[in-house]
Amino acid sequence: MPWTAGAVRFRREERGQSVSLPDGLPLPRRRWAFATVVLGIMLAVLDGSVANVALPTIAAEFQASPSMSIWIVNAYQLAVVVSLLPLAGLGEIVGYRRIYLGGLALFTVASVACALSDSLLTLTLSRVAQGFGASGIMSVNTALIRYIFPRARLGHVLGINAMIAASASTIGPSFAGALLSISSWPWLFAINLPLGVAALIIGSRNLPESDLADRRFDLLSALLSAATFGLLITGIDSIAHGLDWGLVALQFSVGLAAAVWLVRRQLAQATPLLPLDLLRIPVVGLSVATSISSFMAQMAAFVALPFLLQTGYGFSPAQVGLLMIPWPLAVAVTAPFAGRLSDRHPPGLLGGIGLALLAIGLVLMATLPADPSPFGIVWRMALCGVGFGLFQSPNNRVMIGSAPRARSGAASGMLGTARLLGQATGAALVALLFAHFPDHGARAALLTAAGLATAATVVSCLRLATPAYTADDPAPGPGGARSTR
Repeated sequence: MPWTAGAVRFRREERGQSVSLPDGLPLPRRRWAFATVVLGIMLAVLDGSVANVALPTIAAEFQASPSMSIWIVNAYQLAVVVSLLPLAGLGEIVGYRRIYLGGLALFTVASVACALSDSLLTLTLSRVAQGFGASGIMSVNTALIRYIFPRARLGHVLGINAMIAASASTIGPSFAGALLSISSWPWLFAINLPLGVAALIIGSRNLPESDLADRRFDLLSALLSAATFGLLITGIDSIAHGLDWGLVALQFSVGLAAAVWLVRRQLAQATPLLPLDLLRIPVVGLSVATSISSFMAQMAAFVALPFLLQTGYGFSPAQVGLLMIPWPLAVAVTAPFAGRLSDRHPPGLLGGIGLALLAIGLVLMATLPADPSPFGIVWRMALCGVGFGLFQSPNNRVMIGSAPRARSGAASGMLGTARLLGQATGAALVALLFAHFPDHGARAALLTAAGLATAATVVSCLRLATPAYTADDPAPGPGGARSTR
């Protein structure tokens, strides 16, 4: 079926009055609104990676051990993980615009607090606040795009959004290194102030209103969601760092108990915080499974490749960094084209082709010759990046576009949660493989990643035979999904 849709209008119920919401903003307001979204996601992604480069410098200044300084990074990521779904659900109630601007404001203020921190404790606490702000940005980022642009352009614009995120991830370490060469580490955070203020001013004038859900915020479910994902991901991280198995067992036990309580509580709700209603839509459930498997493969490869290239082939750390750039660079180049294709062709097919290319590229990396040339490594990296870019934009499009528009926030939060869960699991998997195969851990990890990408290929292609939802369809209730095509 064609993956385009004509212009439609939606109804927004607010205080007993029906308000007509257009299918996208008019020009030039659309461009300014998208500029705000792009700037916000760029800042949130950048700050997830720039601190890594500065860790040795910060640890030395605060006289902290390397293991303690890692909390500067972990605090940010953990804050994002535990608040992503609750903020997405809150956005459906109070409006995505409020959550986005509130998150952006908190992120900006917390960035200033990071820059002014005079101890490891204050910096870590400031990073927690910054992570909550970043979660406000990430949780409704793609949901806002659905209100900014017409549905017919959704895939193309989500591709551009993926390109921006990939580019920010690529330049983060290099940008941090360049800035540290001419200034001190606080400037890594202080530079967010003018950019954040600019985004707030532009966004307050141009971001659209959204449908408002007629329900109260479920605080208990939000706390259970935070406990579930926070404990499960810290448990996975504990495995990756070889911590005591008793602690790992405790984290998983409490996390799983919270998960069971959360699911039982959510099953009876028509629009739950944990989007079980969306997971009942077959194409959405398969897309979440595809996303988790794919990001497991991606992170497993990203962790294993430096060891393979540096330890196995003798490349320097600087050379390894350069050799790995083609992957995210290829994602940034491919994502917009893949997004545009997904407006006209089934995303399940495009994602399947991309993930098959990723699997082939990973096998080729795992079977490099004894003395590979830089070019031989570069084109294999680029193949992996092209494959991942061909998967990512169409997958994002089908996850956001197949959910009812009033549930865009839940779909957006679910998209981010699937990514973080996959990445955390992939990193832990590499740690286990390194422990069991000390001499060939990197190659074993790459072959395992190829297997995950192959499994994701199959799951992606299964979406071709599943019913999809369109923007104006109601979400399925507890009784099950209803086919719409």
